[in-house]
Amino acid sequence: MIRLLRYLLFPFTIIYALVVWIRNRLYDLKLLPSRSFDIPTVVIGNLAVGGTGKSPMTEFVVSSLKGHFKTAILSRGYGRSTKGFYLVQTDSSAMDVGDEPLQFKNKFPAVTVAVCEDRCTGVEKLQSTHQLIILDDAYQHRKLSPLFNILLFDFLSFSHPMFVFPTGNFRDLLMEAKRAQIITITKCPIDLSNEQKKRIENKIRYYNKEALIVFSYIDYLEPINSKGNLIDVKGKDIILVTGIAKPQPLVDYLQNKTNSIQHISFKDHHSFTESDINQIAKSYHDLASSNKIVLTTEKDFQRLKTFKQQFTAIDLAYLPIGLQFHDPIQQEIFHERLYNAVAQSVNQP
Repeated sequence: MIRLLRYLLFPFTIIYALVVWIRNRLYDLKLLPSRSFDIPTVVIGNLAVGGTGKSPMTEFVVSSLKGHFKTAILSRGYGRSTKGFYLVQTDSSAMDVGDEPLQFKNKFPAVTVAVCEDRCTGVEKLQSTHQLIILDDAYQHRKLSPLFNILLFDFLSFSHPMFVFPTGNFRDLLMEAKRAQIITITKCPIDLSNEQKKRIENKIRYYNKEALIVFSYIDYLEPINSKGNLIDVKGKDIILVTGIAKPQPLVDYLQNKTNSIQHISFKDHHSFTESDINQIAKSYHDLASSNKIVLTTEKDFQRLKTFKQQFTAIDLAYLPIGLQFHDPIQQEIFHERLYNAVAQSVNQP
């Protein structure tokens, strides 16, 4: 029914696509202003809405470059209650800075993490004390002209028509892939075939002849409890709490690891309430098992850990994820292209 409704709204999709096309052409023709900076800026983004794996890619890029350049991460801070420029601390509230920036800061305490809805303002405030700024989810922020664009596509998005809103899930046109220097297909099957790769590459090459195209998959790491200790969920009964765009791959993964799963799903970046926590606690206490745990994602944990008192009698843990490339050689080329672009910019007189 929802799919039928979306197709009935196709005339609005044409209007939306036209508006987006005109906006991008105005930036391309420099009729709308776009700022570039002396400091290298790397944008990580997507054309669709959510669920493409920007956070694991951001963490991979930061890990790859932070030892070579004094690095800052700049994010919009989606879902935060504050406005303007804000430096993220390890003890910041997700309500103040957003869940993903807080996750980045806790993972890389020595790296500057800031949020600002106006990316140019954020870069202005960071550039004098850093050598590199990595911008999370800024591909559509055309007011900024970055040194380097990394564009992400979810593997499953190639299985459906790539329409913009409201018929499809894309917020920008596929032709805008032409601006990327690296295009990463994320969340691929581990056994991805060469035929599948070729089909996707052919579609992308119609819009971008030069970009490096790489394929990656999600690497689920060992769960960590609220005390920071690794735990084993094998054989446990799980209350899985998610507030992410596409939780099904996580559910599928855990089904092979745990005894049972009760999934409590919220919308992406959901702001948890006392009522939500009571629902989670009730599900946990009603579960007739002595080997049970509440498991969530690393991003959701940033918001759930605010409710420390409610979780004192509940075993709470989160499952970190990483990014793995299908081809180690492609990973090396990825790093070399990105590093060389940044190093050349940093060393320019």
